[in-house]
Amino acid sequence: MKILNIWKIAGLSVLLFLSCTEPAKEVPQQEGFYKPWQSLGPLFHDVQMASVFPDSKTFVDCTPIGNPYEIAAKYEEVKSNPDFDLKAFVKANFEEPKSPEVKSVQENEFFQEHIDNLWDDLTRQASDTSGIGTLIALPGEYVVPGGRFREIYYWDSYFTMIGLGVSGRTDLVELMVNNFAYLIDSLGFIPNGNRTYYLGRSQPPYFAQMVNLYSQLTSLDQAIDYLPIIEKEYQFWMYGSENLSAENPAENRVVLVGDSLILNRYYDFKDFPRPESHKEDFELAEHLDDAGKSKLYRDLRAGAESGWDYSTRWFADKNDFGTIRTTEILPIDLNCLLHGMEVIMTRMYAHIGDMDKASDYAAKAADRQEAIQQVFWNESKGVFTDYVWTSGQQEDQVTMATAYPLYFKIATEGQGEATMNYMEENLLQPGGLVTTNIDSGQQWDYPNGWAPLQWIGIKGLEHYGNKALADDISERWLKVNMKVYRNTGKMMEKYNVADTTLTAGGGEYPTQDGFGWTNGVALGLMADNPVY
Repeated sequence: MKILNIWKIAGLSVLLFLSCTEPAKEVPQQEGFYKPWQSLGPLFHDVQMASVFPDSKTFVDCTPIGNPYEIAAKYEEVKSNPDFDLKAFVKANFEEPKSPEVKSVQENEFFQEHIDNLWDDLTRQASDTSGIGTLIALPGEYVVPGGRFREIYYWDSYFTMIGLGVSGRTDLVELMVNNFAYLIDSLGFIPNGNRTYYLGRSQPPYFAQMVNLYSQLTSLDQAIDYLPIIEKEYQFWMYGSENLSAENPAENRVVLVGDSLILNRYYDFKDFPRPESHKEDFELAEHLDDAGKSKLYRDLRAGAESGWDYSTRWFADKNDFGTIRTTEILPIDLNCLLHGMEVIMTRMYAHIGDMDKASDYAAKAADRQEAIQQVFWNESKGVFTDYVWTSGQQEDQVTMATAYPLYFKIATEGQGEATMNYMEENLLQPGGLVTTNIDSGQQWDYPNGWAPLQWIGIKGLEHYGNKALADDISERWLKVNMKVYRNTGKMMEKYNVADTTLTAGGGEYPTQDGFGWTNGVALGLMADNPVY
């Protein structure tokens, strides 16, 4: 084992050991983790179902004023009193989370200058374990997305780091990579965000891409220490592979396709309502039996792990949210990210002279590339689509995930050409690339466009030689960013790219401002920064 660094949390020095032991099948119950859905008992359910806070996430981010078990016991004693007021009880026993206001536009402040200045507003200090709360301690500073997102988020952070690199903030990039390395080492994986209610799931695995970016900002020699951590995360995503068979084709995040092909899906270790969306999940599932509830909750959680929460991409019936089936789908983007991880490990192992390991991961990458070209290529559509492993059929719906094989240079030339034509003819809108063509009211559907998918699409087009279209999309997207900035002084989480006179909407919460990945992608596009 190798010691990468010494972390200091709550005044204690913690040695981070890099090891490649298998991750736990389920996150261990770690002492000191506050889980309100457990420790508050019926109080938790009652508060969430009563919508004491308009946003269900607010209560799980609240800090108990005192021992949560004692608060729960007190609630049981007084809740039947005729004059009992639940809101007043919560206010007296919990401290609401505070989010510093994001700086608005200053007079004569240029667009890029505004974004550069936002990094300090979105940066949070290293956290410790003092006090009771759902925030998981991190050893270094980190950048949050903004708005209701008061903690670090996994895949958001890669696109944020692109902008940090352009702004010359390599120091913050390194701190954030170290934070994620710490999470992988201590938990076995990177949670959706550093909150205890995210401990059942991860998000799209961009850690290897973060290390790759860091190596471009510094050197491969400086990034090489993260190799064992990349491999440990890879083991998390592949965990259970050795147990797959015709009788047991799926376990955790791996699925057996055919006789020997192993591909990946999104998953969650837990099968109860998401604490941060407890009421929404509970009401969606209340008509189901216990088995149906368990499946629906896991599919909702897996949809959250995908980052696309939510989209008709995951629905069997595109008109019915209740038919979500995320765990039955092999997603194009996830498998491209795993391929990218295999390629990076191949390169890094070759760099340190371990040719056996380099050869092993090169073979895995080659097998996955062939699988992506075959399993996900939809000949009738002329584009890549997801694969429904439970039915053995390709998904008919086309989404912006189709650009991932271009971004990772996995598609054949013919596939790349056909995909680019499809994107231009069917996904391109006045403000950039729309995520899907179904207007469902879900936030990851039409008419919304999202910064990370613009980046993936634009860079994918560049990788297959269509610089003109890439530049056109970049210009459209930046115009929307700048227009909203001029009108509101804000950078938004998502944008309406179909009608640029309207704001984006849909989903479980209002549109957020800040906003980490939008800032990062805007700076990256303006700098034309080739980070992959």
